[in-house]
Amino acid sequence: MTILHRPAIILMADDDPDDRELTKKAFEQAHLANDLRFVCDGEELMDYLRRRGKYQEPASAPFPAVILLDLNMPKKDGREALQEIRADPALRQIRIVVLTTSRATEDVHRAYDISATSYIAKPGRFADLVEVVKTLGKYWLEIVELSHKEGV
Repeated sequence: MTILHRPAIILMADDDPDDRELTKKAFEQAHLANDLRFVCDGEELMDYLRRRGKYQEPASAPFPAVILLDLNMPKKDGREALQEIRADPALRQIRIVVLTTSRATEDVHRAYDISATSYIAKPGRFADLVEVVKTLGKYWLEIVELSHKEGV
């Protein structure tokens, strides 16, 4: 019996258009054939996950296997969004990798305290970002067994 796997949905929440574009290019350079989608802040992230507003149609907001979450965003920051996701039984199983510029010890501790799956400081060089993306892809999309439970 053949099992067909759809490419995993990776949802990136980041307000910086340059960081979103660099991450997209890093995924391309790492040859990851996943569906990478973007939201610009924590409020839009929650709209996506709860299928509100422009994300009401299921096709516009497929359930992500992994969220790449920036901490410092307008409206609702990554910490608030992470806390809200972890408090929701329909969403709490999503793997959330904090991918942010902050290397502050208090940010790292707080992210893990509110159940971030991983914490990665964004590298300063593009080549290093490609390596991070390759490693994330290998680990989260090839090695780890992800739940295929649909939220919402």
